[in-house]
Amino acid sequence: MQTGKVSVNTENIFPIIKKFLYTDHEIFLRELVSNAVDATNKLKVLAAKGEKVGDLKDLKITIKLDKDKKTLTVSDRGIGMTAEEIDKYINQIAFSGAEEFVEKFKDDKESANIIGHFGLGFYSSFMVADKVEIHTRSYAEGTEPAIWECQGTTDFKIKKGKRKSRGTDIILHINEDSAEFLENYRISNLLTKYCKFLPIEIEFDGKTINNTQPAWKKAPSDLKDEDYLDFYRELYPLAEDPLFWIHLNVDYPFNLTGILYFPKLKRDIDPNRNKIQLYSNQVFVTDNVEDIVPEYLMLLHGVIDSPDIPLNVSRSALQSDANVKKITGHISKKVSDKLAELFKKDRKDFEMKWNDIGIFVKYGMISDEKFYERAEKFCLLKNTEDKYFLIDDYTKAIETEQTDKEGRKIVLYTHDKERLHSYIDSAKGKGYDVLVLPDMIDQHFIQTLESKLDKVQFKRVDADTIDKLIDKGTEEKSALTEDEIGKLKEAFLNVFPNEEQYEFEAVNLTANDQFVNVIRPEWQRRMHEMQRFGGMTMFGEMKERFKVTVNTNHPLAQQFLKTENADEQAGLLRQSLNLALLGQNLLEGEALTSFVKESFERLKSN
Repeated sequence: MQTGKVSVNTENIFPIIKKFLYTDHEIFLRELVSNAVDATNKLKVLAAKGEKVGDLKDLKITIKLDKDKKTLTVSDRGIGMTAEEIDKYINQIAFSGAEEFVEKFKDDKESANIIGHFGLGFYSSFMVADKVEIHTRSYAEGTEPAIWECQGTTDFKIKKGKRKSRGTDIILHINEDSAEFLENYRISNLLTKYCKFLPIEIEFDGKTINNTQPAWKKAPSDLKDEDYLDFYRELYPLAEDPLFWIHLNVDYPFNLTGILYFPKLKRDIDPNRNKIQLYSNQVFVTDNVEDIVPEYLMLLHGVIDSPDIPLNVSRSALQSDANVKKITGHISKKVSDKLAELFKKDRKDFEMKWNDIGIFVKYGMISDEKFYERAEKFCLLKNTEDKYFLIDDYTKAIETEQTDKEGRKIVLYTHDKERLHSYIDSAKGKGYDVLVLPDMIDQHFIQTLESKLDKVQFKRVDADTIDKLIDKGTEEKSALTEDEIGKLKEAFLNVFPNEEQYEFEAVNLTANDQFVNVIRPEWQRRMHEMQRFGGMTMFGEMKERFKVTVNTNHPLAQQFLKTENADEQAGLLRQSLNLALLGQNLLEGEALTSFVKESFERLKSN
């Protein structure tokens, strides 16, 4: 029997492993099963080289629990180890067995993706175990079995074993603090989470828990639409079927495979985040890919698998890693290429999907300059008539009617065509077109377009009176004198619910335009909404102000002047103002109750 000390640089290696090597103790099972997979894959490579390795019929990995003995065992029928190899690969933590193996077969394509996890990966088992045993036997003829034992210190024992067949058993004696890992449901959940798509069959409780040939590892030519949908349902059993998908398959200048799905997003941005799963050679790593995938791509679902993404490193290292940047750029381009292809192939079908994918496209255009340039070919704008336009086509379509005196093309829009129907109707009466931009992200999208497009400005239809929204340099003359306008203003100010929130403006419109409008100036509303979404808190809380415009040429202005009874005058103005406030959903509580009562009283008197 051999005894000795694990070759490390500090006596404190085990406390470091137990507390700081990984952020979550459950990761130990992923590491041990990954090691077993690597040992099995190495055996396959050696067999392909013509070496004698024995029977290759049953290479499954088995996980067993023994609650009475408080042990968890991970068994494989892979390459195995001799006592000398244990001493080399396990006792010398800094040495990587996989590094030597890959170097030996570095010119072989088959072995290029073999990644060993000997070393610190194995020692993660001490996060949950007081004692760990290795019972192993090498594939090589004439070698003897060996047992390695360690109780979480730098002391170890290597002695002759009794194992008769090739392979390795890792036996963990679970400590009291980690008793949860002796429960079947806990181990089953971990295996499903981390090992669901490993390439070697894994058995637990008499059941195979993994799919060894997931769709992303197959050639796109071998898959039908139903195969992609079945895989999506395997990933997200309760989700609606996706709209479409992209199959990634790159081997130069980096390795990347995967399938990304476009889910039905509707108008929500956030509820389905963290749905992209990151794998390294089919080993689950994380579903928190924010440092690898741009934020707008995180709206997608699916799997990306790459051995070229460094694991267990700092966020800053990930963000600056050259391969990560290349992978991010490639995924973004593949996504935009797919959207462009779908648009070109069947525009009508693309338009039908726009309500679901529009948020994603806008998000990408706001976030990524290169994505913006590519998305101009398929980004759509929808008007109140449910007609769709490319951005450039739309600005050309409105150029004749909606260019103001400064030569700017004014794009009118609404966030809700039902709620702002009267304003939209007024715009259409002038021959203007109105877009529908209903999403939370649209305020940022509008600002992006204004920064990119030449002499184009967006204005919501309730941001001003229609003649001022698109100022052509002409103005109606008022039928009232300055004194009459002053009298009208004074009377209106007396019925304002809150003078600090509302300001009065007399405007000269046609007699057919509305008498009173409550408008939200574009710049004020944008700043207020940005503040609401956390974008401008540095300026302190900003109270939203509204402008009340009164059309001096409306017949009710004349009726007011002819009415001698002060109460009737006030009632007329209050009723007109309340109707305008109601149109903006600004009438509520006591004010709404009073308006309803007063309206019924007026009906009675008539």
